[in-house]
Amino acid sequence: MLRFPLLAVFVALLGTAPAVAQRDFLTADEVDQLREAQAPDDRLKVYVLFARQRVDLLSQLFAKEKPGRSALIHDTLDQYTKIIEAIDTVVDDALAHKRPVTTLPQVAKQERELLGKLEKFAALQASDAERYRFSLDQAIDTTKDSADTSEVDVTERAREVEANEKRIEKEREAMSAPAKDDGKQATAEKKPAAPKKKATLLKKGESLENAPVTVESGKPDKDKDKKKE
Repeated sequence: MLRFPLLAVFVALLGTAPAVAQRDFLTADEVDQLREAQAPDDRLKVYVLFARQRVDLLSQLFAKEKPGRSALIHDTLDQYTKIIEAIDTVVDDALAHKRPVTTLPQVAKQERELLGKLEKFAALQASDAERYRFSLDQAIDTTKDSADTSEVDVTERAREVEANEKRIEKEREAMSAPAKDDGKQATAEKKPAAPKKKATLLKKGESLENAPVTVESGKPDKDKDKKKE
């Protein structure tokens, strides 16, 4: 039975994958595989497999210069980088939720192997290298960082993740604090002003109880006071 090269199969998968899957750097089939892998260790194995497949595809693309290959190299490198970042996210999320992760040594080993292949790609003197150079450099740096992190003791990494979570929480609280203060200030500004004193004809020290009044109006009888004087 004839077998298509990896490049042809992968391009075909990209063509049939939904737009969302392409935008999320995985094919529809790869998304289905991830749905079936719920445990952190299982998801790590699947992501490492995807990363290896991308590097195998790059090996075919770098084998021979062809018109238009630089675009495929660029896109495949971007997908690869996002897959490596996803590996780190799976580990950090698992540790943050106290879920067991036991495959980090194997992950680190395979990332080192992938890194060696990427560095060989970077050493090639290709005429179209400038078109994908940035993506290749980014893939190399991301793989180095991920491998270094994967080699850290799980307990120590869990402490680092916890400390980072607390730092992020404090930053969120600090950002929300000014908004709360502004709300209090706005509430204070909306408080009604104290009522103004009503105008009165009473003299200073005089009250309605001791002021003389007329029978008709109930107002102080100032004319009567003047006559008495």
